[in-house]
Amino acid sequence: MKLAEAVVLLVFLTGCATTQGTGGSGPSPSPGAKPAVKKELPWLNVPGGRMKTTLFYGPWQCRREFMNGCQRECASEGYKLMGCMWLADFKFDWEGRLVALPVPVKGGSRYGIYHCCCNYTELSKEENETQRDTWDAFRVSFRDDWSKKFGQWPFENGENWPGHHVHDLKHGGNPVDRNNIIPAQPGVHKVFSKAYPACYGGQSPWNTVGPDLPYTDN
Repeated sequence: MKLAEAVVLLVFLTGCATTQGTGGSGPSPSPGAKPAVKKELPWLNVPGGRMKTTLFYGPWQCRREFMNGCQRECASEGYKLMGCMWLADFKFDWEGRLVALPVPVKGGSRYGIYHCCCNYTELSKEENETQRDTWDAFRVSFRDDWSKKFGQWPFENGENWPGHHVHDLKHGGNPVDRNNIIPAQPGVHKVFSKAYPACYGGQSPWNTVGPDLPYTDN
């Protein structure tokens, strides 16, 4: 789903409150859960304090609420749901001081990123290449803007991580929608690419519901 900026604003404005989109003090990891691929970004100065973004990567089976959301989303657009992939969790930590009461406070929020594999029509080879050309021209400015909001765009061995389109370009995803793109560790990005065809094909495990919290933080 979309990485709404409202999630970040919530972290800024709620100080000692915590909202749980996917975990934290909510459900405990399910039996057999394994550590996720994890990436901590540096602290970023924000109004009233500082924020740190931590990225956790699957893919995992969608929890029940995500699968239900995909059922509604596909149906509302006139499509059939084939599967659902829970791609990542973004964890936001905030430290600062309240304006009304000048005492140090901490807060946080998590936001799950998942994709609904509706039975979208695949683009032609030419259409797909046009989509990718559009993304290529947009990539650098997008990374710069993303870094200002969430922390330095991740890189590895001197190379920037790929930008992953949650709603993939092959199935009509918007190449320049800022809410449709997340950084993905290169190895994870390859896993995503291999898993998408199975999700669109209605294959296991993406066509069934998974646990509420399938991974551990460490």
